[in-house]
Amino acid sequence: MRVAIVDDTLMAVESLRRVLIESGDYQVAWIAHNGQEAVEQCNKDTPDLILMDLVMPVMEGVEATRLIMANTPCPILIVTSSVSKYAQQVFAAMGYGALDAVNTPILSGDGSARGKSDFLSKIATIKQLSSTRDSIKSINIKNKSPTYLQTSHKSDKHLIVIGSSAGGPQALHCILSALPAAFPLPIVIVQHIDALFSDDLSKWLDKCCNLTVKIAENGDHPRPGMVLLGGTNDHLVLNKAGCMEYTADPIEEAYRPSVNIFFKSVLEHWQGNITALLLTGMGRDGAQGLLHFKERGFYTIAQDEKSCAVYGMPRAAAELNAAVDILPLDKIATRLIALGSQV
Repeated sequence: MRVAIVDDTLMAVESLRRVLIESGDYQVAWIAHNGQEAVEQCNKDTPDLILMDLVMPVMEGVEATRLIMANTPCPILIVTSSVSKYAQQVFAAMGYGALDAVNTPILSGDGSARGKSDFLSKIATIKQLSSTRDSIKSINIKNKSPTYLQTSHKSDKHLIVIGSSAGGPQALHCILSALPAAFPLPIVIVQHIDALFSDDLSKWLDKCCNLTVKIAENGDHPRPGMVLLGGTNDHLVLNKAGCMEYTADPIEEAYRPSVNIFFKSVLEHWQGNITALLLTGMGRDGAQGLLHFKERGFYTIAQDEKSCAVYGMPRAAAELNAAVDILPLDKIATRLIALGSQV
């Protein structure tokens, strides 16, 4: 796997280079010291993965991520001195398609690197997820006329469930900020995001919308006016009692938390109507779960290609014919408001 390093700090560059080479699984494709250099290098030689710093001279990491994903898209991992400190920039970069973020490993006097294990784990996960991209065929999808699925589920208990990944923070911001304070349907979200900054994401979303956004805790019940967000690296599920809980199983699942596992638990245990959404993201997580919702007569939505930062998960859903409607991002909130008015 050919990996590019984008960082203006020589010590950080050396730390990243050494950890990559010593792992034996990766080679350094090229090194850039600011975002503009990275954009130019990527035009000449697109690597398998870019390690992108956020704060740099000439052009910072968020803008570089935007330009690269628009012109020469490839997997980007944000690597910065403090993910928590730069949470806003992390979410902005993820909105443009960056896959994840991690703190820069720090070399010590004995040659070891603090944070090395977490850093290599992130890269290994991205490598695994990137390989699934090649198995998804590129297809042209035209937006059909929006329709409402007529279901046999008459209960007034109606739950909105959302799965998202790369590009998800900005997509969620767009949808949630457009919902009114009186929106009557509870919402639960599984976003592929590291537990280190899931709390920052919930606070950021909470500030921008009229509903209350919080990290889902064990025992929480979905309720109107509340948006629950998965907040650990374990899987968020709905249990038999209709409460949220976290589970480590299945351990071997590449996506943590997994949208499919969450969707499956909701299908099994929610006693009422369900609307399921699958937003921007890499890979196929959530597509099979969305199909199961549709097969049971529930209304399903996939984000359209044009508005996705990374058209992977919604594309997989479209290939399975799992979406009742394929909608642009700016139309999804309007659809949810219409559904809420029917309650």
